[in-house]
Amino acid sequence: MPLDQERIVAAAIALADEGGLDGVSLRKVAARLNAGPMRLYGYISTKQELFDLMVDEVYAEILPQEQPGDWREALGTLAHRTRHAALRHEWLADLLGGRPALGPNALAVGEVTLAALESVAGIDTAMRAVETVGAYFTGAIRREIANLRAERATGLSKHDWQRASGPHLTRMLATGRFPALAKAVHDGTDVDAEASFETGLDWVLDAVAAKLTRPSA
Repeated sequence: MPLDQERIVAAAIALADEGGLDGVSLRKVAARLNAGPMRLYGYISTKQELFDLMVDEVYAEILPQEQPGDWREALGTLAHRTRHAALRHEWLADLLGGRPALGPNALAVGEVTLAALESVAGIDTAMRAVETVGAYFTGAIRREIANLRAERATGLSKHDWQRASGPHLTRMLATGRFPALAKAVHDGTDVDAEASFETGLDWVLDAVAAKLTRPSA
């Protein structure tokens, strides 16, 4: 089968899905495609360019099928679809939050999101809203992926780890130095990652809504 950029990116994504970004190199991609490494340089100049193309391919999964009905739906959809994409492709979490992605799919996602916000806010306010929500879901996604990786590395689920850490935590809380943490441990509600993500996102969107509806000075 002839070599092309689409096949190269698909092979790189498959490798990253299997072994993370450390498992991706032009040599390994070439081997996956039964091609000589030098052949790839006709399509990809650097590993960073390959990563950029991989990210943009995943943005095609994030792009909503229809224009969101309003700004809140647009930002919520962006957050949820990014999280779902990262759970399918955990390596994405390592590449979120840096310089903006500029591939065609990433730009299409940005266009859909800003268009929904621009109808109710000036462009500067719209950009700050996107940045704020993006900062939230990027951090939340990275934490969730880090926990998943820790579970695999240690063989301990969240609850197994909590049980194993229980004696140490009990001794520390018994000193009386951490009363707020003690209350959180004994009286707080434990929720799963999805519920935590949803709650935090609602709070951030509520804050954006308050800003958008605040009268101008």
